Amino acid sequence: MDNKKLIEWYCQNKRELPWRNTISAYHVWLSEIILQQTRVAQGLPYYQKFVATYPNIQDLAQADEQEVLNLWQGLGYYSRARNLHFTAKDIVDNYNGIFPKQYKDLLELKGVGAYTAAAIASFCYNEPVAVLDGNVYRVLSRIFGIEIPINSSEGRKIFKDLVQEQLEKNNPGTYNQAIMEFGALQCTPANPKCKICPLSADCIAFQTGKVEKLPVKIPKAKQKKRYFHYFLIHYKDSIVLQKRTVKDIWQNLYQLPLLEVTSNDRYKSERFDALLTDLSVKTAGYPILKKEVVHKLTHQHLYISFWEVTSIAKPKVLIKISELKNHPMPIVIANFLDNSF
Repeated sequence: MDNKKLIEWYCQNKRELPWRNTISAYHVWLSEIILQQTRVAQGLPYYQKFVATYPNIQDLAQADEQEVLNLWQGLGYYSRARNLHFTAKDIVDNYNGIFPKQYKDLLELKGVGAYTAAAIASFCYNEPVAVLDGNVYRVLSRIFGIEIPINSSEGRKIFKDLVQEQLEKNNPGTYNQAIMEFGALQCTPANPKCKICPLSADCIAFQTGKVEKLPVKIPKAKQKKRYFHYFLIHYKDSIVLQKRTVKDIWQNLYQLPLLEVTSNDRYKSERFDALLTDLSVKTAGYPILKKEVVHKLTHQHLYISFWEVTSIAKPKVLIKISELKNHPMPIVIANFLDNSF
């Protein structure tokens, strides 16, 4: 691969993004955690909010976890936010507030995998270690015509060795930025710009007509289906809200009282009665179905029904409607409540 052409392309076409104008490990780390499983357009406003709220790692470490989760609301994959907060405290408490400067040491931080460690090490400290993300897999598989699945054990080893071999050792940070940006803007998953590609002359996939077939990926297992019934229980100017403490999706976020069932049947009335009893709720009528929605996560699809009911007695765990914004919750619930009040 012609690294000179790649870097020239990058210098002419790169997007101006705030984390590219710094070698601060804190800012690079923050951006990389936010951009995991997230498009740049969606992640950028969150990055800006976090930097404005927590200008340095000490500020983030001193924050309350609920405040961090609240700021993260809408990004999904909330374990990233919890790991972010944990690692900030770890660095302040155990590293004097300074990020490790070597790839192998960065890997010791919670929530920092091989890709994020490589990004910090190369962007901030010029360590010659290559990044390997979806964009890089795609570029390399097409340039070199590699048809081995990128998510197989053999494929991961081949690409790990190849990307390190191709790395511009004297300028690893710029090279890593360039190949990722090339995959994001030029060598895209669909409709790549092959006719104006500076690397097309050396691209085996382009020469053999296999661009749309690469990279190869083993199909994922089918998503798990789950069936949630959420209950919006009113009492005067408040509603019932609970913290989700189970080790599952949305841990430590707030939610409406929930009944999860095993099929797409309506909730069982006796289970609903037990839920009301546990919450000290007394109603004058049956719940009204307000909305049904399918919420798609990476590994599971949630079939959600929202019900509404009024309590004539004061329930447990009441939250004033005016204070809902202070409680981080899954975006699907936040959107329903926003449209309810």
